[in-house]
Amino acid sequence: MTPSQIVLSLRTLLAIRQPVFLWGAPGVGKSQVVAQTAHSLGYALRDIRAILLDPVDLRGIPRITPEGGTQWCPPSFLPGPQDARHGVLFLDELNAAPPLVQAACYQLVLDRRIGEYVLPDGWVVVAAGNREGDRSVTHRMPTALSNRMVHLEFEVSLEDWQRWAARSGIMPEVRAFLQFRPKLLHDFDPRSASRAFASPRSWAFVSSMLKYGPDPSVEYDLFRGAVGEGAAAEFMGFLQVWRTLPSAEGILRDPQSAPVPAEPAALCAVSECLAEYATGDSMPAVICYIERLPVEFGVLCMRHAVCRDKSLVESPAFAHWAQNHADVLV
Repeated sequence: MTPSQIVLSLRTLLAIRQPVFLWGAPGVGKSQVVAQTAHSLGYALRDIRAILLDPVDLRGIPRITPEGGTQWCPPSFLPGPQDARHGVLFLDELNAAPPLVQAACYQLVLDRRIGEYVLPDGWVVVAAGNREGDRSVTHRMPTALSNRMVHLEFEVSLEDWQRWAARSGIMPEVRAFLQFRPKLLHDFDPRSASRAFASPRSWAFVSSMLKYGPDPSVEYDLFRGAVGEGAAAEFMGFLQVWRTLPSAEGILRDPQSAPVPAEPAALCAVSECLAEYATGDSMPAVICYIERLPVEFGVLCMRHAVCRDKSLVESPAFAHWAQNHADVLV
C-alpha cells in the first residue's frame, strides 16, 4: 500500500480502535506516517521503542499499599486518565524486540490492559517493524500476537513522497532529481554489503546537507555516506546540470527570452525550480515560460507548485493554462 493508502486505512482502524501493524523496509517513512496521521486527527502520540524495553518495563514496579497489599505502578510512558482523550500508543520496532517483550504486549494489544493497568478508551495500539528479509534486527512474531492485529504492507510511492517533500521543505534539486530518477527514491537491496542506501529518509539527510551548504570538496563523500555510491554519483552529475540552469529570478524577469534547456534532466530541474517560485503574483510569468517547454514538463511544474500551495489553482493564470491543457490533465 502507498503511504496515502496507509493513511486512509489508519483513519478507519483508529476509529474502530483496531490494533494494526505496519510492515516495510528500513527508511520508507512508517513512523512518520503514523505521527502525521495522529496529528491530522488531533490524536496524542506516545512513541515507544519496543526494542529498548524489558518484559517487566510494561507492567511497572510494585509498591506496598497502606493495607499491606501490593499494587503495581505502571510506567509513565503508558497513557493514563490524565492524558488526552484520544491517542495512539505506537510500538515501533515491535518485531525487533525480544520474544519475551513481544509476549508482554499480548494482553496490551488484545485486552487493552497489562495486569492492573488499563489503556484509556480513546487510545489505539499501532505497531511497526521491518520485514524479516530486510536484514534488520528482527524476531519472528509469535502467531498469538500476530493474529491480534491487522497487517498492512508499506510501499514507497514517488507521487506521495513528492507531495510530502513539497510541504516539508525538501530542497528542490533533490525533488527534481528523484522525479528524473524515480527508482532511486528507495534503492534497497538486503543482499548488498553497502552501509548506505537510498531511501526517503536518507534523501531527507541529503536535503539537510544542501541547506547547510557543505564545502564542494566534501559534497560527494557526504552524499555517498547517506545514499550510497551509485545514487550519490548520479546526483552529483545532476547537480552540475542544476547549477548551470538560468536562475529562477532571471526567468521570472524575462520569461519570454530566458534560455530553455534541451536535456531532459535540465528540463526536469528547471520545472522543479520554477515550481518553488510560483505564487499568485508570479504565476503569469511562470506560465509564460513553461509554455515554451515540452508540455509534460509544464504539467510537472504546475503539479508540484500546486502541491506546495493549493491556492494557486484560484489564480486566473492557472485557470487559463489548465483550460488550454485540459487534454493532458484528464
